[in-house]
Amino acid sequence: MNNPLISICIPAYKNDKYLEVLLNSISNQTFRDFEVIITDDSPGNEVESLCNNFHDKFRLTYLKNIPSKGSPANWNAAIKKASGRWIKIMHDDDWFSNNKSLDRFARAINENPGINFIFSGFSEYENGKAISIDQLPKNIQLKLKRTALTLFKKNYIGHPSTTLIKNNLTEWYDENLKWVVDFEFYIRVLKTNSFSYIDEPLINIGISHEQITKAVFRKKEVEIPENIYLLNKLGIGVLGNIWVYDYYWRLIRNLGIRHADEMYTYLNGQPVPNVIGSMIKYQKFIPLSLLRIGAISKLNMFLSYLINR
Repeated sequence: MNNPLISICIPAYKNDKYLEVLLNSISNQTFRDFEVIITDDSPGNEVESLCNNFHDKFRLTYLKNIPSKGSPANWNAAIKKASGRWIKIMHDDDWFSNNKSLDRFARAINENPGINFIFSGFSEYENGKAISIDQLPKNIQLKLKRTALTLFKKNYIGHPSTTLIKNNLTEWYDENLKWVVDFEFYIRVLKTNSFSYIDEPLINIGISHEQITKAVFRKKEVEIPENIYLLNKLGIGVLGNIWVYDYYWRLIRNLGIRHADEMYTYLNGQPVPNVIGSMIKYQKFIPLSLLRIGAISKLNMFLSYLINR
């Protein structure tokens, strides 16, 4: 068969009930030039059994990971099997918001020649109920086009399921990461590629307590090594951007780090950059109760930033 325009890559893990919602939403798409790749990390056969019900509805390849790969290696496994010209990763608890979502993504490809990265607005669902709609203001789009480091202020792109990426990368998601894996990927890709934003909520994002980001939230043993790894990977020069500086200032504050030695406990030999050490020393002399007041924190962050420039 000819290579499809879009490969929908689904890294699956046990969520067969959520996955069924996703597969039904794929089956209902009016746009049909796609394939589906499912790589399964589940210990049981529930996902495989579910996939057997969809082989006659669209082009589907199911692959069982033995042993399981974990996240994000399972994401990369699905992408590596894709033959499409574009990659549409979909996590197994997310789904298309309507039957023309994929058509809208495909139109964005045709409308934006030379663009390699596309993403859309999204809606968040918890326990079957919509809790928010996320769309990107034009001023933020302009800031993001000026520098991908704007994402340190907030991950404006959001979940990987919102993205559509040209299948021409040599490196996809960094398998050393879990907490900042999508964030790091976006910054790396947008440093050398322009993007197009679709101002419509084309994807529904399922929020659950089992998600990796919730499982590792505020855990020093995860957040400290990953964020220092990220900083060393990007180069400490990025701390010259005030949003990057503020991000690491908030990391130290939120984790309650009062001594650099606390970071070394989790770093397995990674160095603590001098600027990070300076932030810690500065914060040490301010009670955490005051640092957690937004205006006080911002003022002191800015003063610390001026000192370390």
